Amino acid sequence: QVQLVESGGGLVQPGGSLRLSCAASGRINFNAMGWFRQAPGKQRELVASITSGGSTKYADSVKGRFTISRDNAKSTVYLQMDSLKPEDTAVYYCRLGFAHTMWSDTWGQGIQVTVSS
Repeated sequence: QVQLVESGGGLVQPGGSLRLSCAASGRINFNAMGWFRQAPGKQRELVASITSGGSTKYADSVKGRFTISRDNAKSTVYLQMDSLKPEDTAVYYCRLGFAHTMWSDTWGQGIQVTVSS
């Protein structure tokens, strides 16, 4: 079974940028991949997704600020986060999927992103 490991989180000031990476232990060429986040006291939500063909979708709250991409040769998915806001503070998770709205039970362990001055 494929395992997912996130990296790249941390503390950043409002308006700053971070790039998250999600490295898979196996091939993900034929999978959709997604980034989810969960803030304290809130439900986990889908932030961005990318299909095997490269089609992308974003939550309204991050459109124009976040960019999801993938490098199949490295079995890695990225989330470039620009113009970060305090409300982007959350634990971010990557997830293996099959389409924009079809997801497996394979998650990464999560990584903290904190946006604060």
